[in-house]
Amino acid sequence: MSADCLAVWCRVRQQVDWRAAPEVPAPVRPAVVDGPAAWYGGPVRARDPERADRLLAALALSRADAARGEPLTPALLGRWQELVLGVRGLRLRGSDAFAKGGRERYGLTPGTWQDFAGCLRESADPAVPLPARAARAYLDVAFFHPYPDGNARLALLALTYVLESEGVRLPEVGPLQTTRYPDDPAGALDLAVLVAVLGRAGGASGALTVPGPG
Repeated sequence: MSADCLAVWCRVRQQVDWRAAPEVPAPVRPAVVDGPAAWYGGPVRARDPERADRLLAALALSRADAARGEPLTPALLGRWQELVLGVRGLRLRGSDAFAKGGRERYGLTPGTWQDFAGCLRESADPAVPLPARAARAYLDVAFFHPYPDGNARLALLALTYVLESEGVRLPEVGPLQTTRYPDDPAGALDLAVLVAVLGRAGGASGALTVPGPG
């Protein structure tokens, strides 16, 4: 049997120096570019209009949840994923999952979903720079692989949600659309750096700030 890539990721996750990631400077200007919505409404819509509509609906729901200060949990992700996939009564996977043409296997143990919930809680840890927390949440969703389908789409929603919860909206998300691997600590930190770079670019152009709660 192939290696359990989820177990690999859980080890690698502890090796990454997440605190070494750069922070995003405090934004000061109102948003003029909505990167996630532009991605769904542009490249995604060009390929599949129905998928784009579902993703925009899930994005709107996730932003409403962020405005209410909802913590990131598997249940919250499940609400978004039902919109992403257009299904009701979605359940977390009940067996091993596979990706990348079957080359990666994500195992399942009695403690998998408890571990997943714990990882998601860490997305609110103020001791870790915001871009690192957002990138880590993205990779957690990708490699815990909670659903049989649509996990990459859900991972991007998780990343944008962590940022949105602290008033940050990226001006573009296209550069984030690349293959990630669970055994790559340098790549994990690179993703955090990329999120920071995009955030800083947005701050310089006045494309970063979103209204805070209240």
